[in-house]
Parts: sequence; C-alpha cells; structure tokens
Amino acid sequence: MQATSNHSDEVEQVRDGASSTTEETTKNSSIAGITQQLIEAIGEDPNREGLLKTPARAEKAWQHITSGYQLTLEEVANDAVFEAEGSEMIVVKDIEFYSMCEHHMLPFFGKAHVGYIPGKKILGLSKFARITDMFARRLQVQERITTQIVEAIEELLAPAGVIVVLEGVHLCMAMRGVEKQLSSTSTSAARGVFRDNPHLRAEFLANIHSNAYNSVAKKGLF
Repeated sequence: MQATSNHSDEVEQVRDGASSTTEETTKNSSIAGITQQLIEAIGEDPNREGLLKTPARAEKAWQHITSGYQLTLEEVANDAVFEAEGSEMIVVKDIEFYSMCEHHMLPFFGKAHVGYIPGKKILGLSKFARITDMFARRLQVQERITTQIVEAIEELLAPAGVIVVLEGVHLCMAMRGVEKQLSSTSTSAARGVFRDNPHLRAEFLANIHSNAYNSVAKKGLF
C-alpha cells in the first residue's frame, strides 16, 4: 500500500509540474506575456509603477488593433445592401483608417476614398467605413488594403465600376529609417468603368480633392 501511495504522489507531482509548465507557456505566449518580455529585453523594469499594467493594456490594445481578423464581409455588411434607384456616381471620402505595418509593426494611418457606380445594388454608407476598418485592423501594407476594399465592394454589389484611393502616413518612414516626417503614400485600385474610362476617374479624383464639405461647414450647415 505504501508503494502504491508513493507512486500516486509521484504521478500527481508530474501532473502538477506539467500543468504549471503549460500555464507558464500560455502566459509567456500571450500578448501580455510577450509585452513583458519586450519591456525586459529593452532594458526596462517591468515592475516599475508606470509599467506594471502595461502588458495588460498592450494586450487589450492589440486585440482592438487586429480585430479585423475576427470579422467577415457578411458580418460587416449586415444586410445593408439595398436595391439601387439610380446609376450615378456615389462617393464616400475622408474615411479615417489606422493600421499596422506588417514589416516593422509600426502604425500607418490616413484617409480612404471610395467611389462606385451602382449596378442593381447600393450599400449603406456607414458600411464603407466598416469595410475599411475590417481590412485596416490587421498587420497590413497599404497596397493590399486598397485592393481588398475594391474587391469587397465588387463582391457585395457587382457595381458597374468601383474605385478606391488611400492616402497614408507611415511611421516606419517617419520615426525610423529615412525619418521623412512629411512624406505620404497614395495607392489606388479601380475596376469596371473606372478602370476603362479616364473621364470618370478624373471626376472621382476631382471630387475627393474638392473642398465642398469645408465650404458647407463654413456656412454653418454642419
């Protein structure tokens, strides 16, 4: 009986050890755990008052910053596709976006502009902002976000044409490397009639660079 008892104790100790190892591995591989390791790696003290809650805060921030991975186009559109009543150009511009460069994991941000000519369907205006956020809130490059937005709108609406322009500032160029704080990057993608008709493209570009909103705002209408 004593031998059996000793063997049971040994098995329990092995289990406890394995459980502790698993818990430690999970903790170290979490965003909070990795953040604490980063703080230590750069020579800081993770137990300093100002840094005590930083790993938890960083984990929460990263969950938001990369929340686009958890979304699908169907969820974002959320039944906001409606029958079109016309075929004139629709433009939604100055959509703010924030993303993370996949090369240096530093932020880049700016504005997205979307234009389309409906086929049989239109999309609720707020959904263009949600689609932009879905693709921006990931590790990204600006070129890919631009193409993904265009392809998403094509998939949802099958429009006669769609065009997207992104204008962004990249901190990987501004705060490190070449350190060019005044540089910006513009990317565009066009499908359908926008790709084939230079006059439509010119009309869209003139629209997104106009100051119509500012003129209306100055009159006190907004």
